Amino acid sequence: MLRNYLKIAWRNLLRNKVYSFINIGGLAVGMAVAMLIGLWVWDELSFDKSFANYDRIAQVMQHQTYNKEIGTQRPIPFPLGAELRRSYGDNFKHVLMASWVTPRVLTVGNKHLSKSGISIEAQAPDMLTLNMRKGTRAGLTDPASILLSESVAHDLFGETDPMNKLIRLDNKTTVKVTGVYENLHHNSSFSNLSFITPWALYLSEQTWIREMENPWRSNSFQLFVQLAEQADMDKVSAKIKNVKLKNIRPEERRYQPQVFLNPMRQWHLYSEFKDGVRTGGLIQFVWLFGSIGVFVLLLACINFMNLSTARSEKRAKEVGIRKAVGSLRGQLITQFFGESLLVVALAFGLALAVVFLTLPTFNQVAEKQIHLPLTNPLFWLLGLGISLLTGLIAGSYPALYLSAFKPLSVLKGTFRVGRFAAVPRRVLVVMQFTVSITLIVGTIIVFRQIQFAKNRPVGYSRAGLMTLMGTENTHKHIDAIRTELKAAGVVAELAESGSPTTDVWNTNGGFEWRGKDPGLSVDFPNTEVSYEFGKTIGWQLVAGRDFSRSYGTDSTSFIINEAAAKFMGFTNPIGEVVRWDGQPFTIIGVVKDIVVQSPYQPIPPSVYHLAPDNGNVVTIRINPAVSTSQALAGIETVIKKYNPAIPFDYRFTDQEYAKKFGDEERIGTLASIFAVLAIFISCLGLFGLASFMAEQRTKEIGMRKVLGASVLNLWGLLSKDFVVLVVIALFIATPMAYYFLNGWLQQYEYRTDIAWWIFALSGAGALVITLLTVSFQSVKAALMNPVKSLRSE
Repeated sequence: MLRNYLKIAWRNLLRNKVYSFINIGGLAVGMAVAMLIGLWVWDELSFDKSFANYDRIAQVMQHQTYNKEIGTQRPIPFPLGAELRRSYGDNFKHVLMASWVTPRVLTVGNKHLSKSGISIEAQAPDMLTLNMRKGTRAGLTDPASILLSESVAHDLFGETDPMNKLIRLDNKTTVKVTGVYENLHHNSSFSNLSFITPWALYLSEQTWIREMENPWRSNSFQLFVQLAEQADMDKVSAKIKNVKLKNIRPEERRYQPQVFLNPMRQWHLYSEFKDGVRTGGLIQFVWLFGSIGVFVLLLACINFMNLSTARSEKRAKEVGIRKAVGSLRGQLITQFFGESLLVVALAFGLALAVVFLTLPTFNQVAEKQIHLPLTNPLFWLLGLGISLLTGLIAGSYPALYLSAFKPLSVLKGTFRVGRFAAVPRRVLVVMQFTVSITLIVGTIIVFRQIQFAKNRPVGYSRAGLMTLMGTENTHKHIDAIRTELKAAGVVAELAESGSPTTDVWNTNGGFEWRGKDPGLSVDFPNTEVSYEFGKTIGWQLVAGRDFSRSYGTDSTSFIINEAAAKFMGFTNPIGEVVRWDGQPFTIIGVVKDIVVQSPYQPIPPSVYHLAPDNGNVVTIRINPAVSTSQALAGIETVIKKYNPAIPFDYRFTDQEYAKKFGDEERIGTLASIFAVLAIFISCLGLFGLASFMAEQRTKEIGMRKVLGASVLNLWGLLSKDFVVLVVIALFIATPMAYYFLNGWLQQYEYRTDIAWWIFALSGAGALVITLLTVSFQSVKAALMNPVKSLRSE
């Protein structure tokens, strides 16, 4: 019996090839999209879970009140780690001070590699449960040691055993390889950790740490902890809340620092804070794409149900004959469900093939390393479960409705499907296009927001601007380097600074000025620059002058941005004196606000001052009259002359700035792809329904042609029903899309508006696509010979 059902189902698929292709193809595309999104969501939700102590690891952070708001930051003061061990040691298994993840040059013989690593206390490998390929997790107990990732060890030493080999760090310090660990997972917060050095080594290299006058004031380090087994994250966080407040000087307590634990489980998806309250983060994109995946799969299921129910009415006579010869209703129900499940099974198999083929491209767009988990039982359980549910829902109408037909009325020709038989199909079409139009509107808004931020004036010129990490040698010979490069004609200007133009590496408080509220605490980005910095980046002066070697007093001068002038309440800031930790600085210039950090947020009050001893970053303006390749070759030659052991590693400012749009651009690209697929799936369904409707109304069309109806009249007759449905969908989608997208835009201080024309354009686009889809079948039916169409029935 089962074999017979499968044979009938297969013959039905072959007999109706177009409908079978639409059903299986549309459902397969929907399933493939849902699978890809599901894999992406799973990758995001499993971020950092590769660490065995995931639930007990946290980063110590702090809230501080400054610039009239509560700011949240990761940098903490140097003594905090020791204080937590001393006063709250029972609550922690590990308390680990750490540097920031920064690039350093690893040298072995003639090999020079620039890789990112961290300096951290010796228990870090235990806390992170590193999988050691060579050596043990105790390797960092030697102050002159280094642990390498598996890939870096191979790059440096090839197939040779790296253990106990010597490496030069930045051509200054020699360390010994005491361990090699397995590369950390791509979806982890430490994925870029190529090497680890001891905290003791970092302290010996950074002499300024030992010379700090007030260690509790400087927030320059990271602190990670692993809770003891019996400790509760929230309770311990509450205990340590005032640990910094108790130790800082009375005049610094106006910052009202509050220390807290940020659990590892919230680092990735819940990383954003506003006024000291966690507001979310990437979790919004997880919800967004999860919803898109559900809706796209729903669109495919709607197509399947629509076409299944539409075609099922043509099988009424078959049901009548089968019942007349003795088939029971239960047998008919089994047959229809079986046919539905066969289609779903074929679609599921095709979807797996599509995912397998498209996953590399998807990974490239999404910047992921996702694999199809064919060995994971949960993947198969979810996939087969959804497929089974889809088959049962789609097959329920023909199975339960058709099996109830009375054979006598069907075979006598008195059977009618009823006035409201098409209502469920129309409702489903409206649902389809509501989702599709919402996705179109959402895609347009995302790209408008990205473009809006990209078009924001940045306050300097990015064209031809590049940066190099400064070293001791480049700083020592910076004047000679500048002279040689300008003489060679490859650069227009060159300068040093404490931070790159696309980031803030240093902020400071302790600023006082005329009219300042004594109770106001401030924390300004404070960039140390050389004389030529402004000329190099091309900042725009709105008042006063730039730094100049002609003025000996410029060493005690400030240049501020417009936001700082406004924040300080100065209408004419030039000549005003600002005291920084008691030392007077005179404002000599005001520059237009420069976008340094997020292009979506307000620009903070910022201060620039001369610091000839700071050469963290070398910024170079390439001569526009010289080709980039020629300029790079010339720059490399001169830099290598003074820095032979360090790789020529540079960054173009426009590329670094473009990275600030990375998350939004990836989301926009993926959303646009899914919106196109959603429209495609919807159009497949429309095509199938239009074909069915034209086939159902063949006799009517023939009679109308005989009575004089034109092709245009008939096209309008067959198309108007679908147009009405799309218009209804537009009116439903408009308020829905506005509500959700307006809420999404609220997270950005600097944001675009939602213009009315976006909805009009989306609706018009949906109408055009609908008409193009339906018109093929409508025109084909209208051009049919009426003699043939009237005879056919």
